[in-house]
Amino acid sequence: MAAADVFSPTAAAAAQQQQRGKAASQAWQALVGWIGFLLQVLLQILRGTPSCAQLLSFVGFRYPLLSAPAAPEQSPEVAFMPLRSEIPAETAPAPAPPPEALDRLTVVLDLDETLVSAYESSSLPAIVRTQAVEAGLQCFDMECISSDKKTSEFADLILFTAGLEGYARPLVDRIDVHSRFRLRLYRPSTVTTEYREHVKDLTGLSRDFCRIVIVDNNPFSFILQPLNGIPCVPFSAGQHSDDQLMTVIFPLLKHLSLEKDVRPVLHERLKCLPQHKSLRGEQL
Repeated sequence: MAAADVFSPTAAAAAQQQQRGKAASQAWQALVGWIGFLLQVLLQILRGTPSCAQLLSFVGFRYPLLSAPAAPEQSPEVAFMPLRSEIPAETAPAPAPPPEALDRLTVVLDLDETLVSAYESSSLPAIVRTQAVEAGLQCFDMECISSDKKTSEFADLILFTAGLEGYARPLVDRIDVHSRFRLRLYRPSTVTTEYREHVKDLTGLSRDFCRIVIVDNNPFSFILQPLNGIPCVPFSAGQHSDDQLMTVIFPLLKHLSLEKDVRPVLHERLKCLPQHKSLRGEQL
């Protein structure tokens, strides 16, 4: 008989005993596991009611559908601060610079047929002489003085005439009793050009042509600086009611005293006038 066919009762009993011990050990481990599970359930009951997912997790099951939903994340608390009503100093707009101070306007005034009208009485027609006397030429002198007084508040006045000093000085003394003219210029101060004699060149009076004007009834007097000239209607003895200086010229000069450069303003206002004509009595 071969050795593999030999039956041993002792070996069989030992194998059975080993299997029984293994089964008992597994049963004991299961019992201990269940006892631990029951203790945990009891502990959860004492703390609070457990969820189904928690009970199953104790047994050993894990399934996404049965897992407890994650607690929503609480958004961090945001501290809201009230906005400041004022703008911070570092971001506040810079204050506007003060307006640039302008130099006083220089106004050059002609004498004959602009400020005064001087004639020999015998040279006037009788009717004109009578009308002039009845109206009173002194009224015009007073008007000139009043105009000069007002203009000198915002401008420097210069008298520039093509007349000879011996003739013009007595007239100027009469209308300028308060010496408001800063300078008096007569015929020797004029220049001769290829087109005209007795031209009044302003270069000797100012280097800044932005702030100087000349008022003259003869536009050829300022042909060297046409953008600085203000032509006016010639004044004569027959126009004793002429108020052009006060109603037209004076408001224009006051407006020009506020301009940084008088030339563009004069060009805009006088460009529609023919060069050989003067300003009329209407408002510019």
